[in-house]
Amino acid sequence: MDPQAVQELGRIGAIAAVSLSAAGSGLGTSIAGQAAVGVWKKAYAQGRTAPFTLFTFVGAPLSQTIYGMILMFTIAGKADAGYNPFALLGVGFFAGLAIGVSAWMQGVAGAAAADSLGETGEGFTNYLSVIGIVETVAIFVMVFVIIAL
Repeated sequence: MDPQAVQELGRIGAIAAVSLSAAGSGLGTSIAGQAAVGVWKKAYAQGRTAPFTLFTFVGAPLSQTIYGMILMFTIAGKADAGYNPFALLGVGFFAGLAIGVSAWMQGVAGAAAADSLGETGEGFTNYLSVIGIVETVAIFVMVFVIIAL
């Protein structure tokens, strides 16, 4: 295999980190967004004010794309510095996947939070805490991978 092509594998790992993170963010925001729309529809149908705070649950998974971008820059820098491109490809893929799954599951938790808040009008802080705990997984992955690199 061409040495230049081998080096590019590290760059593919960098792109995988951000792409898989963003895919999870897209899934997570979609799931939470669908739940929020359902809550708003029910509120409008019942003549109640639709809770604007549901946007917090919908937007929460977007931060994982930023974590993937930070890893992308870190991995790309390591690729330029001559680190093992096969290792960087693996790191980018698995870290991006872990961050993306965190975003996806954060969206699932956000959907449940939206439904619960819509029904009861209470518990916003508790629901936000759960979403924050799910987010912590992505932060851990990002920080631990940067330390490992």
